[in-house]
Amino acid sequence: MSLKAELDNAYASFQQAAPAAVIETFTTGIQDLHKTFDPSKAIQAGQTLPTFSLQDATGTPISSTTLLANGPLLISFYRGSWCPFCNLELRALQNHLPEFKAAGVTLVAISPQLPDSSLSMAEKNALEFPVLSDIGNSLARELGIVWTQPDSFKPILQGFQIDWKKSYGDESFEVPIPATILVDRDGVVRNVFLDPAYTARLEPGTALEWVAAL
Repeated sequence: MSLKAELDNAYASFQQAAPAAVIETFTTGIQDLHKTFDPSKAIQAGQTLPTFSLQDATGTPISSTTLLANGPLLISFYRGSWCPFCNLELRALQNHLPEFKAAGVTLVAISPQLPDSSLSMAEKNALEFPVLSDIGNSLARELGIVWTQPDSFKPILQGFQIDWKKSYGDESFEVPIPATILVDRDGVVRNVFLDPAYTARLEPGTALEWVAAL
């Protein structure tokens, strides 16, 4: 099954299970994001990825310089371990990890969640690639992909038992717009997938086509 089919199934299940008011709140929030988000201000192919040093799930700093020394990077920015669509995307990438490794590409997942939450994410999905913490969305902000979620989302996410302060270390309610970025070994961005719709993600097969074109 394709990742899109899995995402569509997950969204259909959500629509069947969630109250109409919840669905309307999320739909309105995403519609507003579509109206206000300017993708031309986000990171573009041909630009150089800003250098970074982020903690992995064990709290160890990992730098972009160290990662790029091993070859190209495929970076997935995700919202958090509470997002079912993020979980599906990262599991799909994990399933194709041998193919990315064979092509000499390092997979990296990045979210603003603290290392403890990143560790839970990695363990839950049996991820064998680095999961890094972009605390405060510092890197995502440089890339132009940060979204401050509307206050109307707060009671809904609290109802999902999400402790924002504990998971993120702040109460900014900011998340990255999910994005997948391919960076060559010289640190130059070669491809970008970015969609404000939180159910839209890049197919791993398409990412592998990007890699083949490097």
